[in-house]
Amino acid sequence: MDDKTKTEAAETLRFGAEDFVITGAKGLMIERNIRPGVNYWSDAWRRLRKNPSAMGALGLIVIIAVLAIIGPHLRGYDFVTMAPQYRNQPPQARFWFGADNLGRDLFSRVWYSARVSILISLVCTLIQMIFGSIYGGIMAYKGGVVDNVMMKLIVVLTSMPSLLIIILVMIALGNNITGMMAALCVSAWCETARQVRGQLLQLKNLEYVTASKALGGRSAWMIRKHLLPNTIGVLILNAAVSAPGYIFMESTLSFLGIGLQAPYISLGTLIAAGQQTMDFHPYQLFFPALVLCLTVLAVNLFGDGLRDALDPRLRV
Repeated sequence: MDDKTKTEAAETLRFGAEDFVITGAKGLMIERNIRPGVNYWSDAWRRLRKNPSAMGALGLIVIIAVLAIIGPHLRGYDFVTMAPQYRNQPPQARFWFGADNLGRDLFSRVWYSARVSILISLVCTLIQMIFGSIYGGIMAYKGGVVDNVMMKLIVVLTSMPSLLIIILVMIALGNNITGMMAALCVSAWCETARQVRGQLLQLKNLEYVTASKALGGRSAWMIRKHLLPNTIGVLILNAAVSAPGYIFMESTLSFLGIGLQAPYISLGTLIAAGQQTMDFHPYQLFFPALVLCLTVLAVNLFGDGLRDALDPRLRV
């Protein structure tokens, strides 16, 4: 073999570090450092941030929430005390949204009403999620006769007209905030319970649940520790869909005179009052209706974006 051939053979046998693949535990550590793992919630937040409509809706929700908290006190006017000398004042520097037919600052009243409507929506959604998840968890875990009896109760409640139930509860408890919350929550939890039950029926026979049973785990502990945490995605989506529905339902009932009545105010009561003066003072109807539409629209858009972000079938 001549010198040229030996040189070519040496060049062929000379490898760099990039020509080798490291295997074993050290290789796994290097791979993890290069490509860090992304869990389900981090990936969902990443995809939510890439949705401009959802993030815009989230920003609008934050603005509305802040104004609902500080808005009634921002102008320094009492939204209850009457000032007849300022009756039906149009929007101006003194009254940003104008004044109503009793001289009260409409800006303060609108944001206080938004606070009431949002509060009712949040409390009703929270009650729906808690009661529905517990009820659905018991149905799915117990099964058999317990499941059948509890499901019959859901069928009975959902078969009754929801408006009739709301009217009966409001008559019994009165046209106040507590009565409104109770009326909206009487049967709203049924759909959540069904969804949780369906989700848990798919999980209850998995290996880790069977192992917990074999180790003597109590039913309540397994439902709380193993089953319900796996339904968080379903509950979040259900809450995102339910919250704007409660706001709209409360406003509709108050507008029709079935919901809140004086001295309680909400966006629905302001819209009802503005509807009576819309021919001469349309701003008294416009501003409450605008806040209501923006709130419901923002929550709906954010709920749609959240649903897409949490859907595992859309992960890329």
